[in-house]
Amino acid sequence: MLKILSAVVVLGCAGATWASDSVKTRPQPVNVAKKVAKKSAENAPANVAAVSEPEMSPDHLALAQRVAVGKVPCELGAHVVITAHQSEPGKFVLEHGRQKFRMVPVMTSTGAIRLEDATNGAVWLQLANKSMLMDQKQGRRLADACMNAEQVLVAQAMERTPAPSILEPLESSAKAAPGALAGAIK
Repeated sequence: MLKILSAVVVLGCAGATWASDSVKTRPQPVNVAKKVAKKSAENAPANVAAVSEPEMSPDHLALAQRVAVGKVPCELGAHVVITAHQSEPGKFVLEHGRQKFRMVPVMTSTGAIRLEDATNGAVWLQLANKSMLMDQKQGRRLADACMNAEQVLVAQAMERTPAPSILEPLESSAKAAPGALAGAIK
């Protein structure tokens, strides 16, 4: 009985010690955290950017020339406004609702026009038939099926004459092949 009683007392003391440790490590009040963040921001060098942007090479500037600017209507009554940045050539300001993004062209292997705001995680993709605005941080589209006048024409042309399926043989090449071989054999 004495062993059980002493075990209860020891466990009770250990629990009290653990509880007092958790009281010591309470989170700091919000205003203290803000002061620490402000102080660290003041001590940071002024020439270091928060998120590094790619250098504007001649290829980036050439890509920026292909970006369609202006008010672009999207699905569900939304719209996006793209304007060239006033003081930085090759960069853009994209407005969607109350949000503003500072977009920089990014080279792609597919030929699609891609603008990114690395700080906010926004990506603008401009294809031949439509454009879309995506939020990479949340993994969702902010605006889809955005089309300027040129993209509407391309989308209509794609609807009238869809691209041939890669799974079906082309009829014109299948019919031309036997005749071409017969002429070559004679």
